Amino acid sequence: MHHDPRPGDSSLPTSAEQAAVWGGEHLSDDLERTVRAEIADAEREDRPLRRTLRRVRAWVSRHPRLEHAYRLTVGVFGGMLTLVGLVMVPLPGPGWLVVFLGLAVLGTEFHWARRVATWLKRQLDRFWTWWKARRARRVASGASTAGAQQSAA
Repeated sequence: MHHDPRPGDSSLPTSAEQAAVWGGEHLSDDLERTVRAEIADAEREDRPLRRTLRRVRAWVSRHPRLEHAYRLTVGVFGGMLTLVGLVMVPLPGPGWLVVFLGLAVLGTEFHWARRVATWLKRQLDRFWTWWKARRARRVASGASTAGAQQSAA
């Protein structure tokens, strides 16, 4: 537990004030809204890159041998990305990002990968909601404990 170096100094921020400034609910809510808006914008069907990729895929579909090689390449590349991402999850770094990237690559050709990615996004969203609520409860209980300690002193 962290103790203030000068307990009687009211100019020092409380843990709740520190949380509000350094990643508390207001900052994380704004960041979360921004990230969700950017994701929704990137997933729009009318994006130029998505149109180009659809044209390339249509061209590949007209050539059966090329289509088989393309699906095999997508499967191997997407599978490797997903596996490397899963290995990276417990390590510091972008593990989950690489997993989602691998599933996105696989999802371009395989419906099951799109379903897995959708399920995983839902689970991650549920976890994030739980984590924020847990963090808010801990900050609130820490603030009430600190308030009780100050009133007892």
